[in-house]
Amino acid sequence: MIRKILTAALVAGVVFGMGWALGGSSEAQTKPTVVLEGTINKVKLKKGKNYVLVGGVFIKKKLIIQPGTQIFGSLGSFLVIDKGATIQALGTREQPIVFTSAAPAGRKRRGDWGGLIFNGNAPINVPTGIATGEGGTGQYGGGTNPNPSESSGVMRFVRVEYGGFAISPENELNCIAFQGVGGGTDIDFISSSFGGDDGIEMFGGNVNMKHAAVVGAGDDSFDWTFGWSGKVQFLLAQQRGDEADAGIEADNNDVDNNFTPRSSPRIMNATLVGDPTTGTGSTRGVLLRRGTAGELRNFIVMGFKNVGLEINGAVSLAQLENNNLQIRGALFFNNGVNATPAGANFAAATVAAIEARGVKVFQQDPLLADPFDKTAPDFRPQAGSPALVAANAEAPFVNDPFFVAAPYLGAFDANEDWTLGWVNYVFGN
Repeated sequence: MIRKILTAALVAGVVFGMGWALGGSSEAQTKPTVVLEGTINKVKLKKGKNYVLVGGVFIKKKLIIQPGTQIFGSLGSFLVIDKGATIQALGTREQPIVFTSAAPAGRKRRGDWGGLIFNGNAPINVPTGIATGEGGTGQYGGGTNPNPSESSGVMRFVRVEYGGFAISPENELNCIAFQGVGGGTDIDFISSSFGGDDGIEMFGGNVNMKHAAVVGAGDDSFDWTFGWSGKVQFLLAQQRGDEADAGIEADNNDVDNNFTPRSSPRIMNATLVGDPTTGTGSTRGVLLRRGTAGELRNFIVMGFKNVGLEINGAVSLAQLENNNLQIRGALFFNNGVNATPAGANFAAATVAAIEARGVKVFQQDPLLADPFDKTAPDFRPQAGSPALVAANAEAPFVNDPFFVAAPYLGAFDANEDWTLGWVNYVFGN
């Protein structure tokens, strides 16, 4: 359902009843406002209007969003691109598309709304091939006839912030969730800022993405389970120690670690930055567990309190031993400040496995410009950085045109910061 309300001031009273002034800016206050709720077949969202989500909003056919458009999530709301539906959200660096909290600037918080969810018909490794998303977000997965190449649309320069909240300890919405989403989906320049649970999580499927940034997630920055086998190149995670867990948390399936199709993504050029000084969160850089496989290349992992890398459990360690799980080209630095003894870049059970199977794995300072700054960080490696030594990096995957040549470790070279102008690092805004 689509309801038009003449001014944003009316929305504060009619929709929220909390005195919230939509977005907090004078520009937002003067735009006509449209309320989106329930089931919507097809809609086009335009920059000249405010859009407010109320409750669960399900797109059944197509959602088109113009560059520079803002969509505001009210308390308890979420947006689902449902099975068979597509999104066309083509923002630009100068005019990103922003999904944000309806609270005013300075008062936005994690979990103000539920986030952006995609449901698809790609393979997932649950027994029936179909699962139900947490928080009443609908069914996903292709059942006995999955479509791994299905497209759920295209997104460019899209930022999702302050979404994701816990309904119960085992029932949580993430800031961005790809649930059984196919590899035909086109994702490039996507950002999750200050999500209340995980920043970006994949529940099976084959979805791929480039230039993905996760800032200040309340739990894990980047998470996968249920047989996800997509691809990612250029991944950034920067955590806040007040409320965070792993930079990457990776599972195959927690019920049976050997369910198939097995989680087996390819990830190349990632920078994972923890918070070694604030709070008690931001504990683990990369946690590979519950039977996940995968190929991880050209990583930087730094600043996590407990450990930089942990391969947990016999089934996951077996994936490393038979080369279905690979760590090739990685710098680990300044992890384990809370460990005993301090300085644990690798968990105890992981050390021997990495020494035996890791390729080009180093414990050195990557000499990033200013990775821990909370408002204007700079993740580019500086002159003399081992991350810029081409011999330390692994080549792109053979015969895989998705990946471009990037002969350095981490998500950034010495010159370009691809997050500038559209990623939000300032909590509350």
